[in-house]
This record gives sequence, structure tokens and C-alpha cells, in this order.
Amino acid sequence: MTTTAKISRRGPRRALTGDDILEAALSLLDEGGPAAASIRGIAAKVGVAPNAVYTYFPDKAAVVQAVVEHLLGQVNHAIVADENLPWTQRIEHLALDLRERLSAHPGAVSLMIGGPMDGPNALALNERLMEILVDSGLHPSDAARASYLLIVYVFGSIALEVAELGETRQARPEAERIAERRAGFSAIPAGTYPLSAAAASTMAAYVSTEQYVWGLHRVLAGIGGPPNPTELPPHR
Repeated sequence: MTTTAKISRRGPRRALTGDDILEAALSLLDEGGPAAASIRGIAAKVGVAPNAVYTYFPDKAAVVQAVVEHLLGQVNHAIVADENLPWTQRIEHLALDLRERLSAHPGAVSLMIGGPMDGPNALALNERLMEILVDSGLHPSDAARASYLLIVYVFGSIALEVAELGETRQARPEAERIAERRAGFSAIPAGTYPLSAAAASTMAAYVSTEQYVWGLHRVLAGIGGPPNPTELPPHR
């Protein structure tokens, strides 16, 4: 008796795309940080030879820049488009959106502050900030300085929050982390460090949404305040 074997035919494999590579790089960054997102690691993640990755990106630096651009391209500019809102509120919406999106990819945060952000999406974010600041009444040169100040505050705050996660890269609920810090700070000897001991609860919430917004409000108040006569003149 002759048995005819059934041969299962696989459909054509989906072609590799640049987005596949970026998603793989993001996944590796979240799992193991920048060191994990090597060209070989990315290639293994998507199941191709390293040469296939080089078809899209000449080196790891190009992948890193593309990842930064990819994340900044997800920022919701529509949330600051309403010119009827106070300028401070528009910036607060943008800052909170940035924090939420970047905190979701902790391994990529160091890439944001590790090199120049000069791609189209980075420039679009800076342009949006400067537009809002000019609308607030700032001179364009002051708006540029203020935009940089805000970027430093936002990305610096996020970087500190991510650093607290350590190697786990998994954020526990904020309230749980604050409670754990509060327990640690409760041991501060009041006789030696009276101010720190009295402020233990406040210090425990240094890395929190509340502190992030508090600091942002103070930065914005300074930006919108009267000019300091001792400031340097606008750069020419």
C-alpha cells in the first residue's frame, strides 16, 4: 500500500522592515539596557543574520538615533494644540505625556540624554516648546534657553526615576515605592539631622508624579517671571 505524504507549505516569510528592527531594539533595551541592544542581539531577536540589520542601519549608533526618534515621534502634540489653554498648562500636558511614554521604556532613557537629539521628531518637539514659550511672551532667544531648561528638567527627572529601578527595569506601583523609602528615611536620627528627619515623608516622595509636577510648576514660574537684570544679554 502506498501512502502519500502530505506536504505542508509555509507561506512566504514577511519581509524584515526597519520598524521590526526598532521594536526589537526597544524590547532588548527594556530587558537589558543599552548593552543588550547590540546589532547581533537585534538580529537574533528578529531571527535574521546581522547583515540584514546592516541593510537598514549602518551601525548601532544609527539604531540608537532611530530609537530616540521613534519614541519622540509618539509624543502627542495634539494635547498642546489648544491655544486657549494657559501656556503653563500646555507645557505641563506635554511634560506628563513625555514622562509616561519614556518611563514605559526605561532602557531607552539613557539614550535620550547620551547624545544629540537632532532628528526631525526631536526638532519638532523643540519647535513645539519654543512656539508655546514665544506665545507666552518670551523673546525667541529666551524661548530657546527655556526650552532647553525644560528638556533638562524633564529628561533628568525621568532618568533619576529609571535609575531607581536598577537591574529589574520593572516599576512597582508608585505608592509602594514611596512607602518603602519612607520606612528607610524613618531611621534618620533626628538629633543629628533634624531637618531631614522632619522632612522624611516629603523626601520619600522625591521620585513621584507629585514631585515631578511640583518641580515643573516652579520651573515654569521662573520662566514666566520678570527678567533678572543680572542675566547675560541674548546670545548673538
